[in-house]
Amino acid sequence: MRVRVGDVHLFFDVDGAKLRPDGPRMREVPTILMLHGGPGFDHSVFKPDLSGLVDIAQIVYLDHRGNGRSDRSGPENLNLERWGDDVRAFCDLLEIERPIVLGESFGGMVAMAYASRHPDHPGKLILASTAAQMRPDRSLEVFARLGGAQARDAAQRFFDNPSQSVVAEYMQKCLPLYTQRQRSPEWMARSVQNLELTLFFFQGEIRTFNLLPQLARIRCPTLITVGDMDPITPTQNSQDIAAALPGNLVRLELFRNAGHGVQRDDPEKFDRVVREFIGS
Repeated sequence: MRVRVGDVHLFFDVDGAKLRPDGPRMREVPTILMLHGGPGFDHSVFKPDLSGLVDIAQIVYLDHRGNGRSDRSGPENLNLERWGDDVRAFCDLLEIERPIVLGESFGGMVAMAYASRHPDHPGKLILASTAAQMRPDRSLEVFARLGGAQARDAAQRFFDNPSQSVVAEYMQKCLPLYTQRQRSPEWMARSVQNLELTLFFFQGEIRTFNLLPQLARIRCPTLITVGDMDPITPTQNSQDIAAALPGNLVRLELFRNAGHGVQRDDPEKFDRVVREFIGS
């Protein structure tokens, strides 16, 4: 489904009903708004990973502007502030109140921008495998530990010059190190990708953005999940986020022997932790 939000049409999909029969009444369940990573990918990489949560929540998957099946957009509107404002506008349009916003990787960056700019809107946040400020030095250390000098050097070349000429090497040598469990080969084939946006973001805003000073504005309970073998958003990045958030609102959950996207490497623990957080 697509809906017009500002100057673009955004694609979204829904898993599970909002209202469910419960004896003589209809019971309302919370809505999880899933913000995918990238940028340049789409929501499909989270299907069916999150479907097990539909017994306790409705899940709404959103493709950010410029990503997936949503409209492309001019470069002046491809930044974290706009993507964050899109989340608020999308929820207002569909009348999604107090959403549980789950953002992974780039989606977590969008979630932090949204929640700091609209602190009274979210009900809860789940920041999964993400960063409020990128630290290539930390990433290079983990790439070297997981893949040796070849992986570290490929990552260094991509960080220094994120261009078409080096992205293929990065995808070949570094992307397989993101997770500890091998993904099925179909996951990327079924994703609608926009590589130009990936390169645009890595060439620009990802080098300079810093959301840490804004995180004190967030007012909702926040769960942070991170794997101790995550090479692109290492553990220290999540620790920085936790330290910048109001201490009474934050829970940091470390996943051992897990990489980028802990719901893929340790789905059982991820399901348990998220259920506890939603029900708390």
